[in-house]
Amino acid sequence: MGRLSWISDSIRAFFRKGDLLLLFLCLAASGYGLVLIYSATRWSGGYRSIIVQAIAIALGVLVYILISSVDIELFTEKSWKLLLGFNVLINLLVRTPLGEDNGSGNLSWLHIPGFPVNLQPAEIAKLTFVLVLAWQINRLQERGISRPSSVFQIAGHAVFMFALISAASGDYGMGLTYLLIFVVMAWAGGVKKRWFLLAIGVCIVGVVLIWPHISDKYFARRITVVIDHLTGNQDTLFDQTQGAGWQQTRSILAIGSGGIFGQGYLQGIQTQSPYETSLPARHTDEIFAVCGEEFGLVGCVLLLLILAAIILRCVWVARRACSPQSALIAMGYAGMLLVQVGINVGMCLYVFPVVGLTLPFISYGGSSILTMYAAMGVVSSIKMRSLPSWLRDRSRI
Repeated sequence: MGRLSWISDSIRAFFRKGDLLLLFLCLAASGYGLVLIYSATRWSGGYRSIIVQAIAIALGVLVYILISSVDIELFTEKSWKLLLGFNVLINLLVRTPLGEDNGSGNLSWLHIPGFPVNLQPAEIAKLTFVLVLAWQINRLQERGISRPSSVFQIAGHAVFMFALISAASGDYGMGLTYLLIFVVMAWAGGVKKRWFLLAIGVCIVGVVLIWPHISDKYFARRITVVIDHLTGNQDTLFDQTQGAGWQQTRSILAIGSGGIFGQGYLQGIQTQSPYETSLPARHTDEIFAVCGEEFGLVGCVLLLLILAAIILRCVWVARRACSPQSALIAMGYAGMLLVQVGINVGMCLYVFPVVGLTLPFISYGGSSILTMYAAMGVVSSIKMRSLPSWLRDRSRI
């Protein structure tokens, strides 16, 4: 009875003070995603993807409401060691017999016997990574966040997670997401610009030194085909269109063929093709191309506006948070969304290498949907505990 009472109290509290606007925006994005997923999977003749996605959304809404009632700052303060250990252990699970590549080429998934869908540990761990990093930055701000010791600590945390994910699963794209989330949070936390300039310089030197040793690797070719495509280099034309650049070539053709208003729902030539190679990963990584082909520029702009509204809502909550740590958490989740949207759309437009990241709230994926709704539930929790306007210090972020 105690647990049922807590759930009912949480629901009542949510409808009194929770972020209903943010939940509405998330549902609008998810509904748009369901429409696109149905079109993208219709050629296969099954409804499994739609059913799984709808169930994940329903569970996500419940998670959103329940997490809204949790004092996330107090929870992180008491449990940061457990959260850090969770981040490490869940990513190492892919190296156990439960690990599976799920056809992606990376050992990024967990197949749990009897569970209806596979789980992506690195996707789930983004949620707790932001919480621990925000707690860490907040503590270091007291003695100076731009001191070398402070910068090395928070950068070391992010680099460690990147190395762990890359070594365990081989998913460099997901690891890159962690680094970019760190950049957003470090900037919001007040790290001085000189450190970012130094990091850019180190990255450039590092790439120059190691490139001769990795240029023939498949993931490196994914980078070179994008550069050659943008510069018009014809020397690698076959690789751009038939090799490592095949997926992006099909994607940009689909988007371009949609024009202003699209070819019509369920009418996209590549989207409705019965051949999987016509538009690879059309319900996951390349779902933005489905939107472009069937709904055109207008549909793509609408999709991006909904996602932009979610990101801006997170920033709005961060500006009104009750503490710097809560503000950093909200900014971290805003950065997480911004990074994934930017990378995924860039992949589909052939201006960013394929790294296997889904479009938040839109692409098919139970782990992604639950993680996103849980993250937005944390933002709602912060909004429920925000300061009144007469106490608010707008200079903190």
